[in-house]
Amino acid sequence: MARRLKVIVDRDKCVGSGECVFTAPEVFDQDEADGIVVLLTDTPEEALWKSARQAARQCPANAIRVEEG
Repeated sequence: MARRLKVIVDRDKCVGSGECVFTAPEVFDQDEADGIVVLLTDTPEEALWKSARQAARQCPANAIRVEEG
């Protein structure tokens, strides 16, 4: 079975700092209206795993979680 990374965001926790977008712009964006995180892909390709994990670690609101399977 192939490994995969699942990205989960909690928009209610997001404070709109944008750290995730700077760290992994292929995975995250921000809503133009309120700055809240927008998940572009919940199962990024393996080349993006490192930046997705880093974005989760850097999120000041702990609004991003990654699960590996």
